[in-house]
Amino acid sequence: MQRLQTRPQFQATMSGGTISRTPHFALHRLVLSSADVVKDAEPTGPGATLSEQAPQALFVVPGCKAPQVWLGALVPKRWAKRSVTRHTIKRQIYAVASEFDAQLQALPPAAYVVRLRAGFDRKQFISATSEPLKRAVRAELQQLLAHATRRKSPKPVAPAELAPPAAAAVEGAG
Repeated sequence: MQRLQTRPQFQATMSGGTISRTPHFALHRLVLSSADVVKDAEPTGPGATLSEQAPQALFVVPGCKAPQVWLGALVPKRWAKRSVTRHTIKRQIYAVASEFDAQLQALPPAAYVVRLRAGFDRKQFISATSEPLKRAVRAELQQLLAHATRRKSPKPVAPAELAPPAAAAVEGAG
């Protein structure tokens, strides 16, 4: 799983829309096409040796031909004032996302942003790195990602649907 690092990557991903919400978090997703992720190894952007500047690809991993799943964590100061709290929440986001890596890889290639959209009550969670806060964050993140992977997972195809209709008609006639 690749991590989002630049502002344009976060902006592009968040423009894709919200696919899941919990009381404190929102999950944004941008489905990536193969043209977005599989490019030639030619340099692009400023300083490129091409005669004409090509647009920069936001979701390209050099040397990788297979599409990747991208993940970013957005924890604004507005909702988590202390730096230690923001970093704890980000670590929880990446840890829980690694548990869902297999399910996310099974979906079409996409970029995801987990955004904190409301603060945790400081009266209930006094310490910025308390175990109750970590458990509450982890539980909500698991609920958020489980809902997103369950809702967007492809439906299994029944074996009867795989057979072409013409072959089924020929078998029934004989």
